[in-house]
Parts: sequence; C-alpha cells; structure tokens
Amino acid sequence: MTIIVLFSRDDISGRFQFGLTHQAIFGEHMIQKVILGAALAAGIASPALSGELVFGLGHTEYSRSGSEDGAVLALEYLHSPFYQGQVFSAHLAGAVELVETGDAFIGGGISGNWDLQRGWFIEASMMPGAYFESAPLNDLGSTFEIRSQIALGKRFNSGKALSLALSHKSNASTADINPGVNVLALRWHVPLD
Repeated sequence: MTIIVLFSRDDISGRFQFGLTHQAIFGEHMIQKVILGAALAAGIASPALSGELVFGLGHTEYSRSGSEDGAVLALEYLHSPFYQGQVFSAHLAGAVELVETGDAFIGGGISGNWDLQRGWFIEASMMPGAYFESAPLNDLGSTFEIRSQIALGKRFNSGKALSLALSHKSNASTADINPGVNVLALRWHVPLD
C-alpha cells in the first residue's frame, strides 16, 4: 500500500503549512489535488465500502512548552464491524488529521463502540500511525505515534451521529522524547450504507 501526504512549504518562514482559504499556503494546484483526491476516494469508497465517515473539527493542546496549538480538521473511516455483539461492536478504522500549524497525522487501527440507551454510545479507538510536525516545538519525538481516543456520542434516527472526542498522541516512549498532544474535537458521523 502506498500513502501519499500532500503539503506545501512557506519559503519565507521555512514552515510546512496547510490552509482552507484563498490566502492559504497550499496554492490553487494543491487545493485542486486535495479536492480531486477526496472525490476519487469518495467515488471508490461508496460502492465498495460500508461503515461510516466521521468528520471532525477540534483544537490541539501540545504538552511541550513553547509549542504551537491550533485548529484541527479530521477525517476518519470506520469500516463495518468485524465483530458485532448485543452492545459492543469492533471495527477497523483509519484517520487523517491536519492542524492549522501544518502538523499532520495519518493512522489506522481498531475502534470499539458500546451502545448505550436512547441512541447514546461510547467509542474508543487505538491507531498507530505517522506524525509530521511543522513547528520545531511540535515535534512529538518520532514519526511513529499512537493515537488513542475516547468519544461520547448520540445517534439519530437517520443513522447520523454527533460525538465529542478526546484523543492523545504519543510515541509510547519508543523515542528519546515523548511530549504528546491532546485534541478535543466535535465529530459528525455519516453512514455509508
């Protein structure tokens, strides 16, 4: 499997960044590539995959002094369950997170879902992956990072859901330093079935 990460470098500051407006560092060609890639992924995923897409918007809190916090955009995919019990289900999952400072994470792993009463649920996931920092003090110690996440959500009659998630990324002390970063995000779940 090949993974391609797209980003742009600001030659004035030397920082890697991403953006969503016409003033963004990406430039028109990069935005077109991202839109084309997202459309292609959606086109491929729709007929072949089931499960749900989860769109998230949140904020980071880096534990290292002097680091740069920022807004986070996240896209997650939860595959249909490989285990389905009465109140618990387990899914393969993947995530991409982009921070306004230019930091990025891509990972894959497992997600568990506990159904509560009246459409409420608890979701927990563990995803090893690759982290790319932009600001020097946002370095988490290595490219290899593990994202652990817990969320509380409410599923509606339409099948869509809203959840609030708290996640933490660190290298589990596999590198010389292990400062970590936390993210609080509001997430919108959209079923693909």
